[in-house]
Amino acid sequence: RISDLVAAVRSYSQMDRAPYQSADIHELLRSTLMMFGEKFGKDGPIRVVKEFDKSIPELLCYPGDLNQVWTNIIDNAIQAMNGRGTLTVRTARENDGMVRVEICDDGPGIPAEIVDRIFTPFFTTKPFGEGTGLGLDLAWRIVAEKHQGNLRVESRPGDTRFIVLLPMVAPAPVE
Repeated sequence: RISDLVAAVRSYSQMDRAPYQSADIHELLRSTLMMFGEKFGKDGPIRVVKEFDKSIPELLCYPGDLNQVWTNIIDNAIQAMNGRGTLTVRTARENDGMVRVEICDDGPGIPAEIVDRIFTPFFTTKPFGEGTGLGLDLAWRIVAEKHQGNLRVESRPGDTRFIVLLPMVAPAPVE
């Protein structure tokens, strides 16, 4: 178990790797899920359902940044579900050049009156001192600006889905 955790931390941190490289999207998602530890799994209060399209090839991307995106979205989902429920992580091909990642929770949903503001910097629904309002803004910037992808949300009670569209090849860093 310790060996698995060390491997997950190493994979998650991406510290021993270049910032722009080829990466397995499923490995990135798995290592992020491992970082949440006891909250998930057969004995944890949150059940994780993984529906992965294994035919997706590795992406040329910024893996460390994508792990930050997954972390921010999953952490928000855990809080929305009050630490109990089902988290579904799904991958699929959107088309020849794009991959779709959905992170879904069965919490109460995002109220219609605020859903348009959740990617706005400093907007938070968390109590004072618990959230900065920067997690989803950062996620949006990483996906939309750095990877030239798309991040959106669809929400109703019992089914909130963060949908991330990523190109198979993200723009390389400017030298």
